[in-house]
Amino acid sequence: MALLLFFSGSYVQALEFSYKFNTGDKYRVISTVDEDIFVNRKLRFKAEIVNRIAFEVTEVSNNKARLKAVSQTAEKSAEAGANALPGTFQWEKDYHYELDQDRLGFMTVDDKYYMPMVRNVPVFPARDLWPGDVWTAPGLEVHDFRDSYGIEEPYRIPFTANYTYLGEKEWKGKLFHSFSVTYRIFFEPKPAGGKHYPRRILGASDQIVYWDTDQGQAVAYEEHFRLIFDLSNGQTWEYRGRAEAEIIESPPMNKEEIAKEIAKDVEEIPDASVRVSDEGIVISLENIQFAPDSAILMPGEMSKLDKIAEILMKYPERDILVGGHTALAGTAAGRLQLSQERAAAVADYLIGTGVRKNERVVIRGYGAEQPVADNTSPEGMQKNRRVEIIILEN
Repeated sequence: MALLLFFSGSYVQALEFSYKFNTGDKYRVISTVDEDIFVNRKLRFKAEIVNRIAFEVTEVSNNKARLKAVSQTAEKSAEAGANALPGTFQWEKDYHYELDQDRLGFMTVDDKYYMPMVRNVPVFPARDLWPGDVWTAPGLEVHDFRDSYGIEEPYRIPFTANYTYLGEKEWKGKLFHSFSVTYRIFFEPKPAGGKHYPRRILGASDQIVYWDTDQGQAVAYEEHFRLIFDLSNGQTWEYRGRAEAEIIESPPMNKEEIAKEIAKDVEEIPDASVRVSDEGIVISLENIQFAPDSAILMPGEMSKLDKIAEILMKYPERDILVGGHTALAGTAAGRLQLSQERAAAVADYLIGTGVRKNERVVIRGYGAEQPVADNTSPEGMQKNRRVEIIILEN
């Protein structure tokens, strides 16, 4: 519903904001985070994080939608003082989860899920809003502290968000209705199981959200944040930075048809094959040659990667995952490290050709965990010693 009033030669508009859902809708959210990490008030690390979230609306009933989601987190980081962060984003975690969301934005999420990290933002009042109108609503941050603090359960931090409807603002050359979202955290939680746990949490978030009223969805947001944990071991950890996110729409991917097209293109590449996977289209380069026990590509491999780059240029809207695999030799830790380094070498070369920006390429090392042949023969080990370039569906 929209109302118009005429003041001093211009129209001012009131709008009712709400989410719109259709069964079968699919969309992706890509967020980037630039973060400084302080330990005991001294800058210790710098990090860049990319989160890719693929949503699918599986059911709509009674003004609520059931959403199925897959979230992938990739990161590159370095100690403070480094001249630059590493050039390739390293896969960190995948999260699979489901949630219900109503037309005003309120979510219902099972307690077992670590994602989404921020819940019930944005939400709207059930009334028309004029520019300058304000409202508040409860929200929740949920963190995965398994690796950092040894806390196994999703860690929940409540807050109250304050909203102001700002009217129209520009995002990437287009005007969208926008609103600010701010919240402050002062939380003294109960002790949690783990090697250590937060005794006091302080935080602040300041966001601008850009909203498409026709689509009934946010198109982007910008955020400045700060989160401080006083821990039970006496340390203070602070995370401070800036985040940005936007919805990315990609045309439906006919994986079988695209795989056939790519199979023709790779016929000239030795030891290359193509297959369809749940993630997308996999181009496998078996027995790709590196200097012994290193991630230095042999000169003859560059021509293979140049041809791969030509293929990737045909699908510019898709992100890329480069996976490294080894044969069963050496230690598990050594195999994992080598597979990561070799995936990074291939990814860096492809990025250098200009086929993708580095935030659209993720690497992952698998070691010898996913063999495609028997490791007891030289021929089988050769097949397992491979790099796979995956054109991602979402």
